Amino acid sequence: MSKLIYFVVGEPSGDILASRLMRALREASPDLRFTGMGGDAMKDLGFESLFPISELSVMGFWEVVPRLPLILRRMKEVADDIAAKQPDVLITVDSWGFVSKLLKKLRKRGVKLPVIHYVAPQVWAWKKGRAAKVARLVNHLLCLLPYEPPYFEKHGLACTFAGHPVIETTAEMSAEPVDFRARYGIPENCTLLTVLPGSRHSEVSKLAPVFCKVIAQLSAHFPDLHLAIPTVSAMESEVKAAFAGIGVPYQVVQGQHERYNAFRASNFALAASGTVSLELTACGTPHVIAYKFNPLTNFIIDRLATTRFANLINILAKKFVIPEFVLENCDEILIAPVVQDFMQHPDKARTIADEAAQYLQQLKPADAMPSAKAASVVLSYLSNPSK
Repeated sequence: MSKLIYFVVGEPSGDILASRLMRALREASPDLRFTGMGGDAMKDLGFESLFPISELSVMGFWEVVPRLPLILRRMKEVADDIAAKQPDVLITVDSWGFVSKLLKKLRKRGVKLPVIHYVAPQVWAWKKGRAAKVARLVNHLLCLLPYEPPYFEKHGLACTFAGHPVIETTAEMSAEPVDFRARYGIPENCTLLTVLPGSRHSEVSKLAPVFCKVIAQLSAHFPDLHLAIPTVSAMESEVKAAFAGIGVPYQVVQGQHERYNAFRASNFALAASGTVSLELTACGTPHVIAYKFNPLTNFIIDRLATTRFANLINILAKKFVIPEFVLENCDEILIAPVVQDFMQHPDKARTIADEAAQYLQQLKPADAMPSAKAASVVLSYLSNPSK
C-alpha cells in the first residue's frame, strides 16, 4: 500500500505552507496518501480535514481560555486518529502550542513514528528555552529562516533551512489587476485598499474595529475609496458583519489566487501582522501591519519579547522597513495618518515595497525552491523511517 502522511495544521498560514508541500510531494511521488487536519488550501487539493481548523485558530494567552475545552477535545480526537491510522510520517505545521501537547500525548500512549515539524518556533524572539523542548519531541525541523537552524542544532535536532514558500507566490498569480477590478465591479481608476484583519476570530474581533476607524478617516480624504477584504470561508460571515455599515464600497473575496490578485490590484494594504506581510511583499503591494491582543496579553508579550520588531521583513532588515503598529501602538490615531501619507504619495509607498522585496530573497535556499526542499526531507523519512 502507498505511504500515508498525516498532517496537523492549525491555522490558515500553515494551511498554505502545507498545501504547497502537498503539491511538491505529489509531483515527486503521485501515489502518496494524505490525511489529518488542514484548511481551505489543502481542501482545494482534495484533502479531507478531520474537523474545521478554524475551531483551533486562536492566539494569545487569555484568548485561548474560552476555547480550551474544545481544543483539548479536538487534541484527543487527533491523537486517537493518529494511533488508529498509524501513518508513515507525521508532519506538524506551526501552532507549536497545540503541537507540543499533542506530541507529548502521543509519546505517553507509546505511538512511535517520524515527526517532522514545519516552521520553527520563534525562540529567537522569546522563550529560547523552547529549543531544547522541540528537540526532544520531533525528529526533524524545517526552518523558514536562514538563521534558525543553529538555535536547535546545538540541542541535537536535525534541521533544514527549507526557505519560505511565500517566494513561490509569484508563480501562482494568474490574472491581471484590471481583471480583478472588472470581476467585482470596482472602478479601474479608484483608490483600492486591501484590508486584512486576520484569519482568526480573536484577530478579527480586535483588529476590525481599529481598521474600520482608520477607513473612516481615509474616506474623508479619498472619496473614491474601495475596499477588497480577502478572507477564509470559515470567517466570511464574521468579516462581513465586522465591516457592515462602514460606508465605503467593499468586496469580500475568497481563495488563495484571488487573494493575490486583490493584492496586485490594490494601491495599498492594511494588514494584520503575520505571513500576509510576506505575501504582500511578494506581490509588490505597499502596506503597513498592525496587531494587538487583549490588554493583559499585550502586557505579557511586551515584557517577554526579545526582538524589537514584529514584522519578518523588519527582522531580516534589522530596521523598520514596513511600518508596524503592534500592541499598545495598534491605534487608529497612529495608523491613519501614516496610511494616508503613503496613499497620497505613491512614490514613497513604492520605495518601501521595493526595499522590502530585497530582503524577501533571503528566504530562498540556494539549491531548490522551498516546497521542493521541504518535500525532499519528507521523502527521505518515507524511504528511511529510522533515520
